[in-house]
Order: sequence, then structure tokens, then C-alpha cells
Amino acid sequence: MISFVLGVEDLADTRFALSPLHETLLSLRVLQDPGLSALHLPWRRSVLGKLGALDTGLLMSLVAQRRTLPDFLTPNPTSFAPAFEEELVLVRRVSAARVRHDLLLAHAPDPLPEALGDVPLADDASVARLRDALCDLLRQYWQVAVEPLWPQIRLVLEADMTYRARRLALGGARLLFADMHPNLRWQDGELHIHQMISRHRVAASGRGLLLLPSVFAHKPAPPVGPDEAPSLVYPSRGVATLWGPEAPVVSPAALTSLLGAARARLLSLLEEPLPTVELARRLRVTPSAVSQHLRVLHATGLVNRTRDGRHVLYRRSALGDRLMGTAEEHRPTTAERQRSRVQAPDAGSRHLTACRRPRRTPRPRAAPPAGNR
Repeated sequence: MISFVLGVEDLADTRFALSPLHETLLSLRVLQDPGLSALHLPWRRSVLGKLGALDTGLLMSLVAQRRTLPDFLTPNPTSFAPAFEEELVLVRRVSAARVRHDLLLAHAPDPLPEALGDVPLADDASVARLRDALCDLLRQYWQVAVEPLWPQIRLVLEADMTYRARRLALGGARLLFADMHPNLRWQDGELHIHQMISRHRVAASGRGLLLLPSVFAHKPAPPVGPDEAPSLVYPSRGVATLWGPEAPVVSPAALTSLLGAARARLLSLLEEPLPTVELARRLRVTPSAVSQHLRVLHATGLVNRTRDGRHVLYRRSALGDRLMGTAEEHRPTTAERQRSRVQAPDAGSRHLTACRRPRRTPRPRAAPPAGNR
């Protein structure tokens, strides 16, 4: 069992982050053992045929027989959502001594795979070359196996973080960890992670706790060594929706026909959280007209809403993002836009148009009396 001792300041510094490098490393487990998760079998089948000339022997040597991974390859993200290359820069800065230590620790008590060479006896220059070769190999693997799907993966991860943040707000740390995984237990200021091969107790001591949702993690995965800052990779919700049938392509014309021009315009504006009054200002309509359409969009799950002081903020949901994303990829041509202008407006568009404040037209001045000319 591994335990994290978290004080009040550490709980206040509990935060979430996304890590494409973590996901890339964790996906190797699924390639090595397809029995870990049947949900990932479609992804695994598609990737196996794309690895081509990659050195799969060296790649798979990173996963120990116990399925542990070297800590130096999974540094804690320094921002909320770093790019893959940004994380790889951190790995390239790791010392040869740290690389040697983490490889041995991850594979212990088993010997290192032959693909990793004689790391214990190799000089620092040789170990540094191995580190750089691993970074180059991981970049190639990321580009083939994970990067093409990263936008979809990120949507799933962000949806999970939204859910977890709400749990934390409603019930504190106890509710946050209650349904994260059966191996996790929060008790008396400590987070216990059961069924771990390593056994140690880590005091956060003001370093906080970093939480990283993952679609490829099959159980909670803290750092292997006790010297690392407290962090926890945990299985994300919603993985079953990730490898399902691809969403049908939605053209902007079809989106307008489905939602109406007014609601389609609203949905396009809600890439960022906005209150009703701001939406009304941008569309030059009354707030009541906007509210009617927002109620429909919220009821159908296309937008989320949250209260911020006196205002209710609306933003597109993950479903709304996907719907708008496919429509944005198929914007109409200039000719199509010109044809759409001469078509009759739909009911939603007429409603917003009717609610616009009519412009005042100046009254014609009466002719002055003849005597005053």
C-alpha cells in the first residue's frame, strides 16, 4: 500500500492536469497486455498495424513485468495541459544517474530487458544517449498511436475533471475519492492506495496533490519511488464512449436545419462561458429571447450552465463541442452562403428577429406655412 499524508495546505493545493506523455506511456501497457481492458481492443488493433519500423522491442522494454513505468519518463506537468514536446524537454534534462536509478527501480526485482542494454555498468554518456533515444522513439510512437486521437481523449479527460471538481466542491476530499476507484480510500487525512507493489508513506509537506485522469490507466498509478512529489494517475470516466462508432459528419446547413439558425448561432458563441445579457448584446436581441433558446439547448445537453455570483454562465458541453467541431470542419463555401441568404428563415431565426428592437425612422417634417418662407 502507498499512502499520501495530506495537510490542509496540501488539500488546498489539490489540482488537476492533463499529460499527453503520461497517456502515451500508459498506452504501452495496453499494447503489452490486451487483457487489461477490452474497451481498448479497437484502438489496439488499429495501432498494431501502424507501428511499422519502430523499435517495438525497446519501446515495450519500458513496461516492467509488474507493469510499472520508470518515473523519469512521467514527470509531473508544469501547467494544466502541456504539449507533448514540452514534457519531452523535461525528460531530456534528467541526469544519467536518475535514468539508471528509475529503470532499475521500475523493473526490480527482475533484471533489465536486453533491449535496454547494460545500464547498471554503462557510463553516463551511454545512459544519456539511451535517454535521448527513448525520447525520440516515444515521439514517433505518440505521433502514430495517440496524437491523432488526442482531441477526443482530451474531451473525455476534461469531462471527468469537471465531474471530479464538482464532487470536491460538494463533499470535500472524501467525496472526491469515494468513487474514483475501489483501491482508493480517504481516512484521517491520508489517501491510501491499496494493491500496490511498492509500500511507502509519503508526506506531501506543502507540495499538494496532482491528479491526472487517464483513459489508459486500469487502476490508480502513483509514482514508483517515494521521493517523487505526490501525484496520482487514475482511470477516467467515459472511456467506453471513446472508441465507439465515429460521429457522423454534420454540415453547417444540417446543423442549422436541426437547431434553427438562432440556436446554431448561440451554440457557436458558447465556446467560452457567457451570461445571458452578454449573448443578447452580441446578437442584438432581448435577453428573454436568448433565455428561451438557452433553456432548449440546456435541456438537450448541448450546453452546461453554472452560477457565478449574480450571473448564470452558459458554455457548450462536450456534446455541443463535438457537434460544433464537425460542423466547423465543413464550413459552407461563398456560393453556399449566398444561396442560404435567399432562403426563408426558420422559426428560431424569425423569433430572434422579431425580438430585435426596431430602429426608429425619422418622421418627415411638415412643410412650413407659406407666410414663413
